[in-house]
Amino acid sequence: MKNLNEIDLADIDFSNIGNWPLAGKISAIAGLCAALFVGGYMLDTSVQLDNLDTVAEKETELRQLYELKQAKAANLAHYKKQLEDIQRTFGTLLSQLPSKTEVADLLTDITQTGLSNGLEFEFFKPQSEIPKEFYVELPIQLKVKGQYHEFGKFMSSVASLPRIVTIHDFTITKAKENTKKGRHKKGELILEAEAKTYRYLDEKELASLNKVKK
Repeated sequence: MKNLNEIDLADIDFSNIGNWPLAGKISAIAGLCAALFVGGYMLDTSVQLDNLDTVAEKETELRQLYELKQAKAANLAHYKKQLEDIQRTFGTLLSQLPSKTEVADLLTDITQTGLSNGLEFEFFKPQSEIPKEFYVELPIQLKVKGQYHEFGKFMSSVASLPRIVTIHDFTITKAKENTKKGRHKKGELILEAEAKTYRYLDEKELASLNKVKK
């Protein structure tokens, strides 16, 4: 029987492995097992390395999520305080918006404010309401006659009303002399502007508005 050193590869018949010498059979089986072991190891290792990369990425995402939630939890008291401040401010602003039944009184307050500051109303006409998110805007076209300093007092008094009223797009021109009545104050001017007041929507109006939007 030949040993491994005496075997010539040219004499090996790969189509008739059964007649190989014992040493050749042992070597072939050992080589095959080694190849299977190495191949299986490399294949399994490759899969595990891919899984490791996936797990590492997931760990990074979870770590970032944890740090974000930890930061939020640490500032929870601060966020609650901010929310309370916002709700309190919102409630204060909302209380300055008249309800539907209070608008007429507010319009009266505006005219009375003008008259008490020495102004003469030539035109005062509320326009159609404009629906917004949770309130409606009521534009008012007005035209008043008076002195320049009276206009300043009027605007200041309007800004001091308990309800929100804003003045927009105002123009001031010199008043024409009224020859029929025979009276004309020196330095008298005409103020034309658009005043805007706002009222909140009640639950029924809000539901109706949301229904129209949908």
